[in-house]
Amino acid sequence: MTKVIVVGVDGTESAQRAAETAADLASALGTTLHVVTAFPGERAEVLGLGNDDRAFSEERYAEKVARESADGIRSGQLQVEHFAVRGAAAKALIQHAEEHNAHMIVVGSRRMSGIGRVLGSVANSVAHSAPCEVYIAKTD
Repeated sequence: MTKVIVVGVDGTESAQRAAETAADLASALGTTLHVVTAFPGERAEVLGLGNDDRAFSEERYAEKVARESADGIRSGQLQVEHFAVRGAAAKALIQHAEEHNAHMIVVGSRRMSGIGRVLGSVANSVAHSAPCEVYIAKTD
């Protein structure tokens, strides 16, 4: 069975740095990397442009963010997959890690200082509830 590392991304530079760190770890450990973007619900909007209507959903946008992040870190033998997972970020990462028997979750350190440390953050929530190892990448 192939081991899996999960990394959470949200389209920010900080998250992409966490994804790069996760890719380095996955390459070194010979694991598959799952790039995950969380989305809150099933809201969708239809935008009409002339005779052409386009539907935009949070899930499709999250999938696009995850795919673009994954595409930005693909290299050599590294196996990278991308996912959009419904739920709050920390919960979605933990759920995905549980469902895929992940070896590790990688999250960025954004908002891990000052008021963010007191009120909580994705990294803090994941670190306290993950079913596996957690690596908090220095991304600020």
